[in-house]
Amino acid sequence: MSLSAAHSSDMSSRRRRPAEQMHDLPSESELKLDHNPEQIHDQLSRDSMDTLSSHLSICPALCTTKCMPEHTCPNHRACDDSWEEIKRKRTIRAENEVEANKLVNNYRFGFRKWKSHVTARPFEVRSEVVKELYSELNVIKPHPGRLITCGNIVYVLLFGWWLSLAYLFIGLLMFLTITGVPHGKLCWKLSCYFLWPFGKSIHEVGNPMRRCCEQAPDCACNIDGTEDISPILLPSPTEVAIPERPGRPLHTPYWHRFSTYVWLLLGYPPLVVIHFLACFLSWILVFTIPVFKMNARTLRIILLLAPEDVSVSTCSERKHPVYETRALLCCYHAANWYYYKYTVDGINVFAVNLLPLVIVAIVIGYIDRENQFASSNVKFAIAICSIIPLSYYIGMGIASISAQSNFAVGAVVNATFGSITELTFYITALLRGHREAKPCLQEVVKAALTGTLLGCILFIPGICMIIGGLRHSEQRFNSRSTGVSSALLFISVGGVFAPTLFSKAYGNLVCDACTNSPGGNGTNSSLFVCHNCHYDLSNGTLFHNHVEPLVYTVCALLPAAYIIGLIFTLKTHSHIYDIQVGEGQVTGQPGAVVHWSRWRSLLILIMATVLTSACADLATEHIQPILNQPNISQYFIGVTVLAMIPEIPEIVNGIQFALQNNISLSLEVGSCIAVQVCMLQIPILVLFNACYDVGFVLLFSDIHLWASIFSVILVNYIFMDGKSDYFQGTALVVVYLILLALYFFAPSPPGC
Repeated sequence: MSLSAAHSSDMSSRRRRPAEQMHDLPSESELKLDHNPEQIHDQLSRDSMDTLSSHLSICPALCTTKCMPEHTCPNHRACDDSWEEIKRKRTIRAENEVEANKLVNNYRFGFRKWKSHVTARPFEVRSEVVKELYSELNVIKPHPGRLITCGNIVYVLLFGWWLSLAYLFIGLLMFLTITGVPHGKLCWKLSCYFLWPFGKSIHEVGNPMRRCCEQAPDCACNIDGTEDISPILLPSPTEVAIPERPGRPLHTPYWHRFSTYVWLLLGYPPLVVIHFLACFLSWILVFTIPVFKMNARTLRIILLLAPEDVSVSTCSERKHPVYETRALLCCYHAANWYYYKYTVDGINVFAVNLLPLVIVAIVIGYIDRENQFASSNVKFAIAICSIIPLSYYIGMGIASISAQSNFAVGAVVNATFGSITELTFYITALLRGHREAKPCLQEVVKAALTGTLLGCILFIPGICMIIGGLRHSEQRFNSRSTGVSSALLFISVGGVFAPTLFSKAYGNLVCDACTNSPGGNGTNSSLFVCHNCHYDLSNGTLFHNHVEPLVYTVCALLPAAYIIGLIFTLKTHSHIYDIQVGEGQVTGQPGAVVHWSRWRSLLILIMATVLTSACADLATEHIQPILNQPNISQYFIGVTVLAMIPEIPEIVNGIQFALQNNISLSLEVGSCIAVQVCMLQIPILVLFNACYDVGFVLLFSDIHLWASIFSVILVNYIFMDGKSDYFQGTALVVVYLILLALYFFAPSPPGC
């Protein structure tokens, strides 16, 4: 075997390696090749050295971190070509074309990063852990493992004892009716079952269509309850007429008995209430969804069966069943930590659980005007928290439309709806502050804008670096693509704070309250102590002729820079990201089953926007008691509660990307929001103020100015080397917390 042949074989194997390594990743729909050039090149060198070590001549270029000059190694060209190919090419794998478009959009500048799937994934290709989440609890496992777990013990404390007690009392009631004795016996059996249901099973016995298994052990009956796949034209062995055993006499049909209606009138209604309460509590807790399934299945199926057809037994007692049975309920664990992944029609279970909060906020906010049932503090908390699920639905709708459309439509949708949650709150607050003559709300809006900027460039990348670094030690990202976002951040911050710097350079410092105090040290000179000093903009010449035109100029240039950034990254220099779907990487069928169609996504976007406006109006209406707290600065409320709560879905997305060793998307999550705040949201607010004067002036206080500039410089320094670990993330989070402490102890802004 020649050296060139070995080298060629090794190079071809390396080209195939990314596709082979795809199946080892935790998610089938993420990047299959991490863009870390040094690590890839080192691995390439090690693989080449191992392959060629058996030969006499080894190219020294393959043993170093950098290829030697071309005249030194004849195979330098092949090494360099392979290195460039691996360095620049990142191929993704997805189940279908729509999902592939969503993954590609995640790497495009200006597109909202979305982790969840927008299409239905085939159940048969899911992992066993995910299949367990969607199980109907009717499968008997041969080896369930340990049954005494923390989750099962918590079940007994939270649910088991009172469910068992309820069945005990209902059973006693049915015994008193005489005719309901069979149902009373069933209730007592279920009382023992619900006290500790783990390892026990409930079966339906005596199916009249199939009794052959009693006398024919080798019969082809479908004992496990799965679907019968017998040929249609051949007689099924399960339809053979077998006489009844003496031990199971024929009964009156269940719905023709008097005892059935006694049960439905006296025993079933209280159990409906009890099981509904258990279902509600277990669903809200999310991780106890198996308890929800157990109660729902009992209420819907088991309690409506004839008592003699319900058998409760342990797994060991079901080894040799006498009658052909069907498993109805079999639960081994009451809690599963992986239920945070559970979805309903593609919607995460946490977003489903928080959606009723929107209805509660609107009902108590617009009906209880006099605060008879809830205080303003409670209404504000409910209203601001209800924005979290609405922000999730808006993100899901944007991702669904973008994945089913071309990149131009996706860019427009992301630009219009990507900031709709924040803009709705800001405009609502400015309108209310203008109507009620509360200039403090304008300062709160500016604090929220700055808080969103600081949180997106410090906290979101920092927390993602910490969590990702703890799991993957060191993570690498595409420093060139991150450099585009960093450059736009510099442009954004420079443009947004340019009018503030201009006013400080040419404005007059004015103080509201100055007092004359005698000088110390026995001197006759007096000292002036002034408060609430600010730069005077009442001078019409300065503001109208200089500051205001500068504000409009900046607000026209910032969106233009954003559009240029879109053209640069999406058209002329798209190779910076170079994300593509390789041949054979779309593994599903061409017709993907999307969770939300384009029209449904658009309808949900509009409805979520309207509901967000209502919740934002309620939050601004009831925020005044929060702002009047003497020990908390209004700055702190703006930069924390109002700024970061709507971004919670984005924080979750960033953390999930970091856990899957895709720190690039985690960093882009925060950068994308920060750029949109400066280049889209603030110009839109200035445009709105120009059309309808609400008193919004693009002049920030000193604390906002220096905190933002320092944060942008720090982030660009951290991102310089293209590597991240938990130490760098800790540095960002600590700086963010220091700035929060700065805002917490800051004096109240003017007008508050």
